[in-house]
Parts: sequence; structure tokens; C-alpha cells
Amino acid sequence: MSVKKQVGTVVSTKMQKTIVVMVEKRYKHPFYAKTIVKRKRYMAHDEEQASSLGDRVLIEETRPLSKNKCWMLKNIIKN
Repeated sequence: MSVKKQVGTVVSTKMQKTIVVMVEKRYKHPFYAKTIVKRKRYMAHDEEQASSLGDRVLIEETRPLSKNKCWMLKNIIKN
């Protein structure tokens, strides 16, 4: 089984050792041909609190760490 990975933007760092990452998926509507943007927010574990607001990060799925948190920060792509 492969590990899921997502690339997104950090939108909140107010919690200790936790960041909120917004992932955008763009696709074209099959009939109307309009580009649709779907946004989803994931809570991710950030042990060293290395990321800051607006960073582009890579997160990967892990075991459940809390009620809402089952993703972990892998690395920071862009500051």
C-alpha cells in the first residue's frame, strides 16, 4: 500500500505542533468546460514548528495522531 502525499499551502499555525494545510485541486467541468477549484483543509503534525503562514509544503498520510490529525509534514517546498 502506498502512502498518500499532498502539496498545499499553510493557512494556520496557531496550534502547537499542528498546522492547517489547504490543498487545491483544479479540474475542467466535463460539459461546461469551466475550470473548477476544490479546496480541502488538512490538519498536519509539525513537530519542530518549522513552517510558517503561506509556506508551500508537502504532507503525507500517517496513522491517526488525534481526532482530526492523520497527516504529517514531510518537507517545506517554498517559503
